[in-house]
Amino acid sequence: MKYQWNYQPPTDEDKACAEKLAGEVNVNLAIAQMLVARGVRTQEQVRAYFRPQLLDLHDPYLMKDMDRAVERLNEAMGQRERIMIYGDYDVDGCTAVALVYRLLIQYYSNLECYIPDRSDEGYGVSVKGVDYAASQGVKLIIVLDCGIKATEEVKYAKEKGIDFIICDHHVPDDELPPAVAILNAKRVDNTYPYQELSGCGVGFKLMQAFAMSNGIPFSQLIPLLDLCAISIASDIVPVMGENRILAYHGLRQLNNNPSVGVKALLNICGLVGKELTMSDIVFKIGPRINASGRVQNGKQSVDLLVERDADKAKVLAETINEYNEERKELDKRTTEESSRMVAEMLKDKDEGAIVIYNPDWHKGVIGIVASRLTEEYFRPAVVLTLDGGIVTGSARSVSGFDVYKAIQHCEDLLENFGGHTYAAGLSMKAANVEEFTRRFKAYVTEHIDSEKIMATLDIHAVVNFRDITHRFHSDLKRMRPFGPDNPKPMLCTMHVFDYGTSKVVGRQQEHIKLELVDSKSNNVVNGIAFGQSSEARYIKTKGSFDIVYSVEENARKHGDIQLQIEDIRIREQESNG
Repeated sequence: MKYQWNYQPPTDEDKACAEKLAGEVNVNLAIAQMLVARGVRTQEQVRAYFRPQLLDLHDPYLMKDMDRAVERLNEAMGQRERIMIYGDYDVDGCTAVALVYRLLIQYYSNLECYIPDRSDEGYGVSVKGVDYAASQGVKLIIVLDCGIKATEEVKYAKEKGIDFIICDHHVPDDELPPAVAILNAKRVDNTYPYQELSGCGVGFKLMQAFAMSNGIPFSQLIPLLDLCAISIASDIVPVMGENRILAYHGLRQLNNNPSVGVKALLNICGLVGKELTMSDIVFKIGPRINASGRVQNGKQSVDLLVERDADKAKVLAETINEYNEERKELDKRTTEESSRMVAEMLKDKDEGAIVIYNPDWHKGVIGIVASRLTEEYFRPAVVLTLDGGIVTGSARSVSGFDVYKAIQHCEDLLENFGGHTYAAGLSMKAANVEEFTRRFKAYVTEHIDSEKIMATLDIHAVVNFRDITHRFHSDLKRMRPFGPDNPKPMLCTMHVFDYGTSKVVGRQQEHIKLELVDSKSNNVVNGIAFGQSSEARYIKTKGSFDIVYSVEENARKHGDIQLQIEDIRIREQESNG
């Protein structure tokens, strides 16, 4: 695939700031320029960015209603009331439920966890869930990663003598549910300094405040941070600000001392002994936790995440892995069918958005399929299916476009919707699908930057090979964890040449293993270009070309670094000469 390269050179002001910063903190100028572009402009900010500190977490009581939430929780525990911890069936919801349960169970036993059934109850707080809670004598429900739009369900629960504490991060409606407390930094009357927490992150803040109110040392919260990292990576939330602190320390926990359940999951993923990154969570850990809710019931994922017996955790992890294999087969089949539909749709006209509907698709995989379509076609995508007589769908977006707002624009056609900038869910009557498709596509076409729907590589710095040192690579690693708002640095070097030893490799000769030099130094740099063997013939002519790449550690030669080349651009003046 050929990309459009997007590079925004630093302004004069940013250049001056980067030069000053490079001297103050002793980093390469290119590193300093990337830091400045990410809003890291002072020595103090560099310290906080390179070495996130748990001490820099915000006071949880800054969040609106936190005092009321903790007071009601303490009251419930003091009166020995039964408490239900209720969460969404995706990774964020399951990790949030597990996190709150794992802390509270150390001090209180009259608890139970509840995850709604995706097929039977759908997203969020359900009447069935409330009825079940009432039948079990529950007096307080702590709902996580959903609930912000459950106005009628919370009213219904109040009639049954059940109070709600809502911990959510999705965009609320104008009317808020009549809960005892609503913890959501996206409230209009928000008082919290950071608005981008995951659902699990909001649950963590509730537990942080609960610990403070009961004299529980913060050290008791640290073992829960592996769950925060899993939720942040899986739920496509920014990896800056408070999320960066939680993700950084969560990865440390994941690597050094994961919980029993998470360790069983790492075993099944083949990740034990490897330094885990956010990518490992996104591609290996998260999908397995999700699979339970997509194929069976997410409660099994929660059971795994709270399990303290290694043998029981092993059995649960194996079961969830089987669900994941089933999910992958459903995913593969649906992805192939949807890709054919989209290819046919885009054959005659170039549209800015994708909306596809097949009543036979499995509801559990349409979110994954929407993500794949967005990645393949570089457009916001909505994938719809029929479930229980209602059309239900998942939406995903490209960087820089708010798909939630696009769906909100069509809210009069919808039965329900919710989400955030890059991911959302929705439901509607089948009769409204055609009009929703027309109106959603029109909104996207009007509001999206045309560059957002092209295969684009964002370049974060232009460097020479003499910059690519072990110290440089070490500083790049200090920029981790990567994710939205803090992407993995993509570098560009221009006028590079084959050193004479590059060759085509791979089972089908589809990759190029490269040894390169550039016009500015004599450094020979190793690289790998996956799926780009079509460029090998030109490269062997010793003509110059430009490359965009990330700097990685060579998996086969510990300590060596190599370039993972994302795109190669032959220099026109030479190829035409």
